[in-house]
Amino acid sequence: MNQILYRLNQFISRSGVTSRRKADMLIESGKIKVNGQIVKKLGTKVSIEDKIEFNGKQITVQRYKYLVLNKPKNFITTLSDEKKRKTVLDLINNACAERLFPVGRLDKNTTGVLLFTNDGDLSQKLIHPKHKIKKEYHVSLNKKISMLDFEKIKKGIDLEDGKINVDDIRIINNTHNKELLLTLHSGRNRIVRRIFEFFDYEVLKLDRILFAGISKKNTPRGKWRFLNNKEIGFLKMK
Repeated sequence: MNQILYRLNQFISRSGVTSRRKADMLIESGKIKVNGQIVKKLGTKVSIEDKIEFNGKQITVQRYKYLVLNKPKNFITTLSDEKKRKTVLDLINNACAERLFPVGRLDKNTTGVLLFTNDGDLSQKLIHPKHKIKKEYHVSLNKKISMLDFEKIKKGIDLEDGKINVDDIRIINNTHNKELLLTLHSGRNRIVRRIFEFFDYEVLKLDRILFAGISKKNTPRGKWRFLNNKEIGFLKMK
């Protein structure tokens, strides 16, 4: 039987370490060993019979897994925390044998859709600005928004790090103009909170209800579920 051969960067990506693009950087910097020898040549072919090492530890090809967590408050999006705070990985620890990583991040007090995968290439695609992946948020403010501010946000505003344009903004009916649905594709840090802080509003609650078309429907707060084949296919078409 013929062995399946992988390009070395593909093998590294399939191990869940990082994306193919970043794997090339690891290879060129001499951080990858194949059968005990440092390999810096891009395009090197390997098989699962070869011993591939990164940082002195052997890595293996994994099956790709994809899940969505309905993130609760007071969990930080990081792989570890020296202050011993609760992390989102604590919530998915027993999901599968593969090591999964969050796709992007949500801040400590933001709730809602957070994807996890060991598919480094897909993760990189979903967070890269050029792909303009849309996120939809349910925003609860401390006071009703004025129509003047609403229209300004709709048209785009200039923040200290550049102009920000939203894809859509709507006021939720019967909420006294205090709750809105905001859709945008920017991945800038704290961008939704900063948009409203610019106009002197405090965001009391921020819940991401959609990310790249994936919702938290039928997933209670603090719980997770694996994506179905249709959802996975939808993400890969992005």
